[in-house]
Amino acid sequence: MSKQKKRRQPASRIQRLGFAEDEEKYSWLSMLLDAYYITDQGVAEGIELMRRKGHQLACAKGCSSCCVTHRSIPAYPIELVGITWYAVEKLSDPIRGHLQIRLQQHRKGDPCAFLLDGICSIHPLRPMACRQFNVFNRICEEGEDAYYTRRHEVLTPLKKYTNKAFMATMPFYGQRSRAEYRKIVENGMMHVAAKDMQQCNWQSLAEKMADTKKGDE
Repeated sequence: MSKQKKRRQPASRIQRLGFAEDEEKYSWLSMLLDAYYITDQGVAEGIELMRRKGHQLACAKGCSSCCVTHRSIPAYPIELVGITWYAVEKLSDPIRGHLQIRLQQHRKGDPCAFLLDGICSIHPLRPMACRQFNVFNRICEEGEDAYYTRRHEVLTPLKKYTNKAFMATMPFYGQRSRAEYRKIVENGMMHVAAKDMQQCNWQSLAEKMADTKKGDE
């Protein structure tokens, strides 16, 4: 009994992000934050499973290798709405100003548009794909995408958590029955809606951030 409790401890320490006033204002936000909470729990459990197999997490604060090397980062529509909300309504200067410039100048093939001086400027609202990408045993070499060079040392997301996270966001996409939501998730149909963050028009987000700031002045 005590041994089982110890195994579950890492996931239980995960805290759900909360933006109380905004969650009352935007119905989609609670769905997204619930999904990220579930995702983070799954990542914590997955990391613990890898540790029990003798693998040590190589990712650490300050490392941004995957933000630089990954040329394709999928994000779902509700995640893009969340990123826009966070950038427009939650970021303040000087980060806000630096990010606007970064977004305006971003071109396909560049490192992630939200990477500022090696730090994710939208870290609390980073997509599921980013949250789930964890590398073990040794840090990535310069220019390395470990998913392709050593897949066995990259975390495989736990499907039960991933599916549950997707289920939490399904009402955002339309009124359907829970059975229909489950069918969409289990068949992977929601992946069709995912957008490559490299393909997004981030210049339009920079303009929206500038317009919103002017409106507040």
